[in-house]
Amino acid sequence: MDLTIGPIPFFWPAEQVRAFYRMIATTPARRVVIGEAVCSKRLPFWQHEIPGAIDCLLAAGKDVALSTLILITLKRERRQTADLFAAGLPVEIADMGALRHLPEGAPFHVGPTVNVYNEGTLQWLAKKGATRICLPPELPLASVAVLARAGREAGVAVEVWGHGRAPLAISGRCYHARLHDRAKDSCQFVCGEDPDGRDVETLDGKSFLTVNGVQTLGHAHTTAAGRITDLSDAGVNALRLSPQVGDFASVVALYDQIAQGATTRAEGLARLQELMPRATFADGFLAGEPGLRRAG
Repeated sequence: MDLTIGPIPFFWPAEQVRAFYRMIATTPARRVVIGEAVCSKRLPFWQHEIPGAIDCLLAAGKDVALSTLILITLKRERRQTADLFAAGLPVEIADMGALRHLPEGAPFHVGPTVNVYNEGTLQWLAKKGATRICLPPELPLASVAVLARAGREAGVAVEVWGHGRAPLAISGRCYHARLHDRAKDSCQFVCGEDPDGRDVETLDGKSFLTVNGVQTLGHAHTTAAGRITDLSDAGVNALRLSPQVGDFASVVALYDQIAQGATTRAEGLARLQELMPRATFADGFLAGEPGLRRAG
């Protein structure tokens, strides 16, 4: 089982993006998905870093794919999506609407925000040209096993969400802008003040969700660190790790060690907590329980 690095979900400065992909080039991750998936308004601030990041990653032997937006609504977003398919790299669709721009017969990847919940959907996407699918993070292990088997039969590699705040919803409204009494069109990119998302609490002060501009994420970091052997036995091809601030290189290295059997489940979870002492980790989805169930 190998590792895929998903697109950066947060609004980071260009220099931080540049440093991140240079770092990723030195990690054991097999492939990297790059692009703006959350808010197209952010893209002009860092898109000039994409060609250099791609060159750096390809030179390091990584497979690179470009991500579409999770929610494609505007004309310019549709144009940007069409341009992605003309870029000469694999494209990962994060919104089914991206398929209308797919050149006839062109292969593509499918991201975790597309609802691939059953064999019929997977087989339909395979016939359209999908060669790799990252399943939604809320699926239980039993369903993952069924879809991994369907993927093998259809010639589609199957990934599972391995680490990071799970993507739960996307909206036409911007939560960060509303929080600061700003209209979405004049948000002043306030989401950049929270480079790892902004935590949301319930009225009684309990941690609940994380907001990231127009996106809602889980508060806990969903992790498959304790179930990698089960996922491998089920036929899963790769784990997806979602970028975050902090020592992400060590996080990637740790998951690689667990996947290679060099670290036990208990040791891996303990080390993960050491690397991210303020984080909470959850693995309920794979167990068929509420996703916020604490990993352990």
